[in-house]
Amino acid sequence: MRPDNAPLTSAPQIPAEAPAGESRRLLWRWALVVGIAIAILAAGPPAGITPQGWRLLAIFVATIAASIVRPAPMGAVVFIAVCVLAFTGTMTPADALAGYADPIVWLVLCAFMISRAVTKTGLGRRIAFGFIKLLGNRSLGLAYALVATDTVLASIVPSNAARAGGIVFPVARSVAEAYDSTPGKTRRRLGAFLMKAVYQADVVACAMFLTGQASNVIIAKFALSAGGIELTYATWFIGGVVPGILSLLLVVYLIYRIYPPEITHTPRATQLAREELARMGPMSRPERIMLAVFVLVAGLWITTAWHHLPYTVVALFGVSALLLTNVLSWDDVLSDRSAWDTFIWYGGLVHMAEALGDTGVTRQFAEFSAGITAGWGWEIALVVLLLIYFYAHYGFASITAHVTAMYIPFLVVMLAAGAPPFLAVLGLAYASNLQASLTHYGTTPAPIYFGSGYVTQREWWTIGFLMSLVTLSIWGTVGLAWWKLLGWW
Repeated sequence: MRPDNAPLTSAPQIPAEAPAGESRRLLWRWALVVGIAIAILAAGPPAGITPQGWRLLAIFVATIAASIVRPAPMGAVVFIAVCVLAFTGTMTPADALAGYADPIVWLVLCAFMISRAVTKTGLGRRIAFGFIKLLGNRSLGLAYALVATDTVLASIVPSNAARAGGIVFPVARSVAEAYDSTPGKTRRRLGAFLMKAVYQADVVACAMFLTGQASNVIIAKFALSAGGIELTYATWFIGGVVPGILSLLLVVYLIYRIYPPEITHTPRATQLAREELARMGPMSRPERIMLAVFVLVAGLWITTAWHHLPYTVVALFGVSALLLTNVLSWDDVLSDRSAWDTFIWYGGLVHMAEALGDTGVTRQFAEFSAGITAGWGWEIALVVLLLIYFYAHYGFASITAHVTAMYIPFLVVMLAAGAPPFLAVLGLAYASNLQASLTHYGTTPAPIYFGSGYVTQREWWTIGFLMSLVTLSIWGTVGLAWWKLLGWW
């Protein structure tokens, strides 16, 4: 594990020249992206859509395609798309850059900074080892301890990569190695079970909070613009807490039963936790401040209906408090590459998706789709569309790409079929997270856990599919009943 005082960045290095084969692959990927845009432009706009709106659609679809085939990092792709919007006159420069003034984009940036402080101070590791000390005598309890850590952090840390990948994963790997469980012949002793259980549970934790992963705020924005439903922090959590907790408990237990570790008693894990906590000593001043900011920000987000402070203002206040107390330095803020990368692609992509709705393309799609679902009961339309939306994630390596490409179209089709707006919005919102359970590339932490070498691809996909059936069943029955009890549909 990286020590808490280890440098967070390394000296810049001159990249080696890409091999010829890789260069050709990148060229073909760019050719595919550009070809998609050209094909849309060549088809010409239908009646009621302006040429400018059609160009926006071509650029948007090409951007989504690029986010899937990855000819360049996501931030670079969206940066280029924003430049193309302005260069082609599809948007004015001010309009093309307007997404970077969106409070939602700044909320995500601030939440990443808070996440950085949680990692820097060591508070995240302290929480993890505290849970292991309490629950880690058995392998099942150990898994629940790691899952509890991830779930608590999900209440304020929107980067599941930082949370599950940066904090929980090193701890899980260290505990597995303490029992001589390493990739290869001994992987099933403990490590394989922990990796699969923690990842599958992380997907559920992502669904439980507005801050569960970075794309949830995009979903909330789309839900308001296309469905007229405001998904606040409290609403999202209240809607997800009952099916979410049940899913966490059942998913980990079922994986324990169908993919059991060879070691079932893990007293050494609790001893490791005690040693790590003793080594860390009493909570430091930065940790105490971070904990206070953590509780304050989460509390203010939950009680927005009482004080009416916007989420972004609360997040800005939290980061300011961390800067004023020197828990975060300005160098920490400037050097957080993942935060600024997210800021770049968030601002551009979300604004493009919103602007596309103003062109009339979404309205025409809804009208066309209403004819397809004509004669269906809204219940059948909702279930079928949700299943298609969910399992389409096999084709996406990013929740964000899936959401920006499909959330609004599927929502307008559901609404056109007569589905209750709240039910349609919530179903798609939670499914957007739970679907990441399917593959080893479904969301950012997936390659981290799969890449550790403990779980084969066949095992990963098989268990992922089985767990998708479990979570869909829970959220489709208990979730529906819970939302009905709340009077949401």
